[in-house]
Amino acid sequence: MGLFHEFIWPFHAVVSAHIVTGSVGLLAFWVPIVARKGGANHKLWGKVFTWSMLSTGTIAIGIASLTINDPVGTHPHLDFDPALIQGIFGWMMLYLAILTINLAWYGWMCIKNRRDHVGNRRPFNLLLQVAVTIAAANCAWHGVALGQLLMVGISFVGFATAATNLWFIYKPGRGPQDWLKEHLKGLVGAGISVYTAFFAFGAVRIMPELALNPALWAVPLVTGVGIILYHWRKIGLQQQATTREARLA
Repeated sequence: MGLFHEFIWPFHAVVSAHIVTGSVGLLAFWVPIVARKGGANHKLWGKVFTWSMLSTGTIAIGIASLTINDPVGTHPHLDFDPALIQGIFGWMMLYLAILTINLAWYGWMCIKNRRDHVGNRRPFNLLLQVAVTIAAANCAWHGVALGQLLMVGISFVGFATAATNLWFIYKPGRGPQDWLKEHLKGLVGAGISVYTAFFAFGAVRIMPELALNPALWAVPLVTGVGIILYHWRKIGLQQQATTREARLA
């Protein structure tokens, strides 16, 4: 019998806190996306979203840790093998929690250090790149052991995140708007992560069979990547226009 079979309330408490902070993030995400960039609403709700993601990710680490310790006791409503519960709702959730924290912090640092790029190389930011790489590798390893391709596939997002973040952090020659593209990538990426968790882990309460449906996981990813590419194109066009005006001046 696991530690939390009899004392399940700690798990429900952290889940409740997770739902509150995650719900704030789900709603706050869209305001900076549609608001005028650099405006008051963009700045205010961007901060609300960032802090909600950092809080949600931190709480999710607690939820995942409790699940890893006692998969059946924390998820008695699931008719899954305990090893599968531990893998999906424990190890994979732990990885996604670290990924969310990584992306939110990185996106915040990109704008905070836009005039001091070396500031992006502070220890905590670098440590997060190591942490998400290890968490992604662990998720993939457990996915292979369980025969869950979803866990293996989603792990590559973490590998790509750490690699591209480090590429920018140590990039010697940067364009004037590169920090803005990375800021957008980080925070929209955090939005992808929280919406993925909402659709996948939230759906398990209503229709457990949907939790492992790749199509459900693909919706936030496709939407988020579309938002990133759209705004990257806008930034690129603005940069080109600025360059042309400077040449004509």
